[in-house]
Amino acid sequence: MAYKSILTILTNTNLDGSALSGAVAMTRNQDAHLDILALGIDHSTPGYYYAGTNAMIEQATLERARQEAQEIDEAVRAAMATEECRWSSEAALAQIGTIQNLVGNRARFSDLVVLPKPYGEDKGVAEEAVIEAALFAGNVPVLVMPDGMLAKKPERIVVAWNQSAEALDAVRAALPLLKQAAMTNIVIIDPPRHGPDRSDPGGMLSQMISRHGVKAEISVIAATMPRTADVLARHCEDQQADMLVMGAYGHSRFREAIMGGATRDMLEAAKVPVFMSH
Repeated sequence: MAYKSILTILTNTNLDGSALSGAVAMTRNQDAHLDILALGIDHSTPGYYYAGTNAMIEQATLERARQEAQEIDEAVRAAMATEECRWSSEAALAQIGTIQNLVGNRARFSDLVVLPKPYGEDKGVAEEAVIEAALFAGNVPVLVMPDGMLAKKPERIVVAWNQSAEALDAVRAALPLLKQAAMTNIVIIDPPRHGPDRSDPGGMLSQMISRHGVKAEISVIAATMPRTADVLARHCEDQQADMLVMGAYGHSRFREAIMGGATRDMLEAAKVPVFMSH
């Protein structure tokens, strides 16, 4: 299996703050087709205009979003004109509260979505909402790229393993990349003393992926810092990892799902691409 349909979504004409370059690199690496969605966003709450606001204001904000989508699309086409990969670009617009429907519908027909970190300068609620939609409405794995980083062929990957269904789903979804890597490091932080694999933490996972041709090793480490994300970030640095694979945890709302725990912390701290699946 390989990723043959890759999607990336841009919400700003500043392409340097997008994951476009990372998505192009991954597309080349996988010999895939890249779909690019240039998304103009009306940040007004759906239904707000009908509480007595002038309809002309509604039309003006929608038109502004439509114009922004066209400008993003034009910038994308100019940037992609010399790229040697298969790609297509589409302009679309949505209100901030309806991003989940639009992005979810696009994402579910992709093998992988490549997106930028949702935190940092020039980032906001739109980037958060796009990741939420891809993960939970699109039900597709997402590769989150730190700013300016290319999705190169991974040589060393760290898998954050805690025996959860989400973590196992992420490993299965990441198999094409794990098989490419020279080594996959399965890291378990403070495994439970009475867990089902207490005598051999990570052993069953290592056996499963090894049968796919993945070269795997296991690290069992202590939680030496208060935040799990900081422990994982340090371990990735120690391992000189090119990528972290982890499950995305939560419910249907982004602020309950990613912004509320280790997943949000990891995205904020990430210095390497983070591959997530739910």
